[in-house]
Amino acid sequence: MRKKKNPYITFVIFIMLGCLCPLSAQQDQGTAGDEDGQMYNDPKIRDRTAINRAVNGWWAQSMETRNDRIKWWREARFGMFIHWGVYSLPGGEWKGKKVGGYAEHLMRKEKISRAEYQELAGRFNPVAFDAETWIKTAKRAGMKYFVITAKHHDGFAMYSSEVSDFNITDRTPFKRDPLAELAAACKKNGIKFGFYYSHAFDWEHPDAPGNDWEYQNPGGDKNLYGGRYWYDEHPELVPKAVKYVNEKAIPQIKELIKKYHPDILWFDTPHKLPLSENIRILRAIRETDPDVVVNGRLVRSAQTNFGDYKNTADRPAEFFPVEGDWEAIPTTNESYGYSKYDTSHKPAGFFIRLLAKAVSEGGNLLMNIGPMGNGAFDPRDKVILDSIGKWMHKNGESIYGAAPSGLPLQNWGVTTQKGDKIYLHVFRWPRDGKLVVGGLGGKIRKARLLASPSKKLTTETSGATDMIVKTPAAMPDKVNTVIVLETGENTTIKKVPRLLSAAAPNRLLAFDAGLHGDGFKFGDGKPHRYYVYGWQDKNQSLSWDFRLHQAAEYRIEVKYTTDGGGRYSLTLGDTRIEKEVDPSDGEIITKEIGTVSIPEGEHKLTLKPLKIEGEELMKLFEIQFIPVKK
Repeated sequence: MRKKKNPYITFVIFIMLGCLCPLSAQQDQGTAGDEDGQMYNDPKIRDRTAINRAVNGWWAQSMETRNDRIKWWREARFGMFIHWGVYSLPGGEWKGKKVGGYAEHLMRKEKISRAEYQELAGRFNPVAFDAETWIKTAKRAGMKYFVITAKHHDGFAMYSSEVSDFNITDRTPFKRDPLAELAAACKKNGIKFGFYYSHAFDWEHPDAPGNDWEYQNPGGDKNLYGGRYWYDEHPELVPKAVKYVNEKAIPQIKELIKKYHPDILWFDTPHKLPLSENIRILRAIRETDPDVVVNGRLVRSAQTNFGDYKNTADRPAEFFPVEGDWEAIPTTNESYGYSKYDTSHKPAGFFIRLLAKAVSEGGNLLMNIGPMGNGAFDPRDKVILDSIGKWMHKNGESIYGAAPSGLPLQNWGVTTQKGDKIYLHVFRWPRDGKLVVGGLGGKIRKARLLASPSKKLTTETSGATDMIVKTPAAMPDKVNTVIVLETGENTTIKKVPRLLSAAAPNRLLAFDAGLHGDGFKFGDGKPHRYYVYGWQDKNQSLSWDFRLHQAAEYRIEVKYTTDGGGRYSLTLGDTRIEKEVDPSDGEIITKEIGTVSIPEGEHKLTLKPLKIEGEELMKLFEIQFIPVKK
């Protein structure tokens, strides 16, 4: 007889998230309310019964098959996310006025009534939509799975729903079911398929959280009934939310599963509902289809996650440390839904490097596109996707099914591994033709450029724990050149300190630091929030280990922002620098604090507070070591 697993042990090992939830109040492009950094529930007594039933019964049983259902997701690594709906037609404009922030939040931002939104739907006729074109575009870009908004926060179903007539076939002149067409196209082209469903927000339903301009419901911008914790301060309102979940959320989710047989379901904003309701929705999903993958934003508290994998923050530029399976959701510009005014499209190289960084840390990238109201992709998005596809066509082997290599951080890029192959994703090419791979010892059977298999490279050992790959003078791919190393029986990987280069600037990210003392938290990884914060005690400190293979002199720059201030020390061997934290007034400061000469060998850099003023010492982004040219 098989020994029965302790469900509590399974529960704790898998779902402990630590400080995964970043800022207390995130804002999108300076517009409050679009995004909430604390998308989790704080479980109260009311929710503990639901938790206990789950971990001692149905949920624990469902987790026994988790590895089987998530296997394809782990191998895919790269997917397409689609935010498309009635809001795509105005594209960030309402009654001649530009509406900033997330375009898919138009109904909330402009306090549009259900009746007026229905009139807008009456003009939604995306005749340029072609499911086959969409899916083939995703496939050419190298994407292996596809997730689309079946119902976003506006409550409008983008499919033929029998549960609610607030849907695309009943309320628009389009009449077709685009999700049915996309499901068929995905199956034809070998792409995994799934839905985003807004289970906790619904601005058209009179009993759902969110709409406080028409129904005076909790969960909206007015912070009615106690704001975020309305269900704890006003439990008499919970039956209304239960009614919505019973009448619409669960029936539509089951409808989607039964009609389209998705491979994955994607949820968001669970904090708008009591934790017990989110648990109930997950149980309904598991009873309907135990094999569908469920993301980590359906049921989670500050300490626990009931999903199949964890979600990091939206629109990241850097990744805070996460253990286990996780997924990030960048978007080509800044809005998820199409906005005619959002011209902040990032270059394809940004996403190519971001994807490599995600895989090197064990994560997936679900990259968002906001199609236009006519059903076609924005030409700017098409350029980005096509460029990514060209790189993936040659280098996809280093992404699909790959995992972290176990090597320490490298100053020139990141590394991934699959089987006996280690992939070096080189973002910064060595000027001297020698790429130093720290932590890799022994012998390499073969080295070559992944995109040019016939281009063989030579390697040599450098001490017991480093490898040198001799590279061509010119960098073949200016964004990310991948070198593949085939390891042998005698090849060793050691988690030794990172190497600093004497030829180019070196970034020591706060996300990569050793955290000493309690209270630190991570920013969400966006370009202006990839910091460590919560520095409120002089016993807290950060440290970085690194190694130099030759002596060098560096200028040191510290990048931070602060609402507080104080004084800190930076210690490196016998060198100690003390500096005041300059007031930032919300701006990001990059300040040179001194010059150091560092000998060859291993070193530890430590940053400690000497005096803390106000809320905290600083929010630290990174420390840069910039070589001093002789």
